[in-house]
Amino acid sequence: MSNLQKEDFSKWYLRTIQNADLMSYSPVRGCIIFKPDGYELWERIQKQFNKYLETQKIRNSYFPLLIPKHFFEKEADHIKGFAPELPWVTQVGDEKLEEPLALRPTSETIIGSSFSDWIQSYRDLPYEVNQWANVFRWEKKTIPFLRTSEFLWQEGHTAHASEEDARNRTMNVLDAYADLIENFLAIPAYKGQKTPSERFAGAVDTYSIESMMRDGKAVQAGTSHYLGNNFAKSFNIKFLDKDNKHKYVFTTSWGSSTRLIGAMIMEHGDEKGLVLPPAIAPTQVILVPVGPWQKNPKIIEQLNNIEQKLKDKNIRVQLDDSDSSPGFKFNDWESKGVPIRIEFGPRDLENNQVTIKLRDLNDKETTPILEIEDYISNQLKLMQKRLLESARKRNKENEYYNIDTLEDLKKHIEKKKEENNTPGFILIGWDGTAETEAKIKEETGFTTRNIPFNPPIEKKIDIVSGKPAKYTVWIARAY
Repeated sequence: MSNLQKEDFSKWYLRTIQNADLMSYSPVRGCIIFKPDGYELWERIQKQFNKYLETQKIRNSYFPLLIPKHFFEKEADHIKGFAPELPWVTQVGDEKLEEPLALRPTSETIIGSSFSDWIQSYRDLPYEVNQWANVFRWEKKTIPFLRTSEFLWQEGHTAHASEEDARNRTMNVLDAYADLIENFLAIPAYKGQKTPSERFAGAVDTYSIESMMRDGKAVQAGTSHYLGNNFAKSFNIKFLDKDNKHKYVFTTSWGSSTRLIGAMIMEHGDEKGLVLPPAIAPTQVILVPVGPWQKNPKIIEQLNNIEQKLKDKNIRVQLDDSDSSPGFKFNDWESKGVPIRIEFGPRDLENNQVTIKLRDLNDKETTPILEIEDYISNQLKLMQKRLLESARKRNKENEYYNIDTLEDLKKHIEKKKEENNTPGFILIGWDGTAETEAKIKEETGFTTRNIPFNPPIEKKIDIVSGKPAKYTVWIARAY
């Protein structure tokens, strides 16, 4: 039996998201259309992250899509970093605009301009907002959800009276992303700091959550940036402090996007299609009548009772009483990743039980109808935990700590290619130079992911130069 996931991971991924009816391709190059099942996944991520924002008293707002060109020119590193990806509006009808307007790649500039108007005194600080929006970056190579020219995200922007407060917000958000990714999406999080070449354009420091997919490639799942005074000076964001002196604020920005959907699919999916963590699944339980159920109205009557019992426990449940065969329904709902399937037919009715199939396990089990609510609630919690533990185990099997030279790295990559296995995440020593980083990328296609806060081991020697390592770094191929 062939295993498309192992033989051609990208082909498996595209087949999986199309079979699950999550998206379709747009007529515009590099853009996708979110179908209802795909968009609901994003809505659930929004709802979950908004809970964190509420605890922090950070409110949602919305800023314009179009950004004047001169805003970008105020922060040199920022415009340099985004220039190749910026789409410009230069004409309306037959009239040329006096100044080109960019479709936002991110909103630091327009929000910085607004902050300069809104912030006057230390009493206005901290000033913290978030927005859920679309952004444009004209990507040359795209893959649905993970990398598209237009995508959806949240971006938070904050201004503070002190560097300490700004850095605390930067790290607090990073922890919130780790919590979202691990406990809601069941994806293990690799927390750390980006190297200078990988940090956000205009930032002082960038921190990231990296995640490892089943094929060993990395997805950057969330980033949090400490911007220092860079944007404050560019946009003249000052405040009058308690000593009656004008000072520049310290700012942060942070974001995660719809690539979380792609990462979740790649992390948990199997040959049958999606496997959705129960916390995010739009439908957590599907009820399917089996056998000659149309001839026995008591079967549907009991299924309606079960559906109501589960709804009363705030479990997201659907009854599929369509005319399709049970086999078709089983395959359809499995491809959509529904965590639990409940089958109910004449024999189950006779025995006052239901037959249960958990999406991530092979065997079926039965449970009495009288215990159904507590049983299902418990199984959803166990599956959520099981998916994270399985992903952690898989990650550990694809982490490598014993590769100390560039030659060793090349041999490792070649060996894994021959075995049709992933080269995974490699922990290396790095001397801190851009030259070393560039050489790794040029000769292997691997890029630095981040400098982990708590590496499994400390690496002592730079993988390229053989000099003493200043940092221990994760490297991998990335989407």
